[in-house]
Amino acid sequence: QVQLVESGGGLVQSGGSLRLTCVASGTFLSINAMGWYRQAPGKQRELVAIITDIRTTSFADSVKGRFTISRDNAKNTVTLQMNSLKPEDTAVYYCNANGRTDWGSAFQDYWGQGTQVTVSS
Repeated sequence: QVQLVESGGGLVQSGGSLRLTCVASGTFLSINAMGWYRQAPGKQRELVAIITDIRTTSFADSVKGRFTISRDNAKNTVTLQMNSLKPEDTAVYYCNANGRTDWGSAFQDYWGQGTQVTVSS
């Protein structure tokens, strides 16, 4: 059984920092990209940052220069370091992994349960 487990959300003041960590557990054969998405109340889920298996990264314009993403392939872990947080960063953050569990299966997206990040002004 494949599972993504996030940790590190919480409440922080504007200008503060948080680190989100996601561990992909289970029998993954391989994982392509891992990343973070977020969804604020009344808004659609949006991509925050993504990192490929060769550590190519991409960020939403709104977080460039403030957020960094890193990955440990051996541990199937992805970390999002969020600095200079703003109230508009408030959302539920979801971990995503695109992977497959055996040679006969297709790559598919897996999602974590989400972790709340709240930035107060």
